[in-house]
Amino acid sequence: MKIDTDAYRVREGDKVNLARWPTLGPALCPSNAAYHERLHKHVRHLSDLQQLLYADNRHAVLLIFQAMDAAGKDGAIQHVMSGVNPQGCQVFSFKHPSAAELQHDFLWRTTRELPERGRIGIFNRSYYEEVLIVRVHREILRSEGLPDAPRQTRKLWHERYRSIVDLERHLHANGTRIVKVFLHLSPEEQRRRFLQRIDDPRKNWKFSEADIHERQFWPQYMQAYEACLSATSTREAPWHVVPADDKDASRLIVSQLLLQTLRALKMRYPVPTAARRRELQSIRQQLAGA
Repeated sequence: MKIDTDAYRVREGDKVNLARWPTLGPALCPSNAAYHERLHKHVRHLSDLQQLLYADNRHAVLLIFQAMDAAGKDGAIQHVMSGVNPQGCQVFSFKHPSAAELQHDFLWRTTRELPERGRIGIFNRSYYEEVLIVRVHREILRSEGLPDAPRQTRKLWHERYRSIVDLERHLHANGTRIVKVFLHLSPEEQRRRFLQRIDDPRKNWKFSEADIHERQFWPQYMQAYEACLSATSTREAPWHVVPADDKDASRLIVSQLLLQTLRALKMRYPVPTAARRRELQSIRQQLAGA
């Protein structure tokens, strides 16, 4: 089945209602073997394109994952990027900000980790946490040291949306292509995955009481995500709402998004100058005669 990534794209100006977006899409492969074969093909092409991205050295790619707990962010990163040269890929997971990070504006800690040209950067959570978890748990704002703590936080969210959109447009204009993925998980599937983590000793480390605590705020998180996706999906950096109840399908969709992004860059290997070709031929003659 062909993957139509436009079906998951949030158009600029759309008002998102996540209840209307599926958490489980149609099967993309007829069997598990077909899935592995297709993913392997995607991974192989991504490896080739990542090498070309590095050689071309004119663009960077930033892949952003946002999702509820247990939606499959780590697994998607592990499987989709399994064939990419580690030297050309950087992965950052953003947890609660440190004391030093809280002394700066909300974009500072993530801006420091942006990928350089020729590389793929992956943010497992990102600056979007500042309009998601902070919006759900507004007490966090008190620790951020804002000079004028707003009485009406609605203005604050709009200002942060604007800062994010301006940053992403700036990055796009300077060669960074941004792929934003919201892994859309159902509460029932999250419940099932939490039970798996409890029942499997190898997965116990993935689970904590904090996960259950956050699950109580599911409606508030969905409202925060809807507002965020609506305000920050742009032509330069659109959001994609990817069904996450089927991990295999979500990984194929994510890998397809990356492939399309890289292919659209019209990359090329550097063409040697005449002087460089003569130099290489001279070196070749020396090696051949050795």
